[in-house]
Amino acid sequence: MHVVVATDGSPQSLAAARHLRSFADPAKITTISVVAVIRPLASVAFADEISETQQRHAGEWTGSFREAAQGALDAVAAVFDGWGPTVDKQIRSGSPAAEIIEAAEESDAGLVVVAAGGRGISDAFLVGSTAERVQHYAPCPVLVVRPARRPRRTVPRKP
Repeated sequence: MHVVVATDGSPQSLAAARHLRSFADPAKITTISVVAVIRPLASVAFADEISETQQRHAGEWTGSFREAAQGALDAVAAVFDGWGPTVDKQIRSGSPAAEIIEAAEESDAGLVVVAAGGRGISDAFLVGSTAERVQHYAPCPVLVVRPARRPRRTVPRKP
């Protein structure tokens, strides 16, 4: 089976890749395509928050969108190092949902893995527009990995 793992450079997308590895049988996966999508007319850069380069130079990024996407691809692909399946990395340009779906169609994928709520204020209450579109239009099953719940602050009860 071919699996497409999408990354937007967020810690949630790295967690989604780790989640796949935590339960999937590597003997049943032939190839993993890690996909990052650059929006050609984006006003905000591709935000790589997961590669070692970005962690060392937080807030000082002066590279291109492509370099940021490559850093995120490398960080997610590293999750699968030594696991078994062949890993290929793709940087695509366009609408993230459309490009992830197209990557799944081109590779005849059996599964797409995306993180929910990778960016923006909607993290708290929405699945995420990209994840939602992929979930509805992908040609195969989609694993949507939600961010871990934050622990609630509890107020001690008075006796």
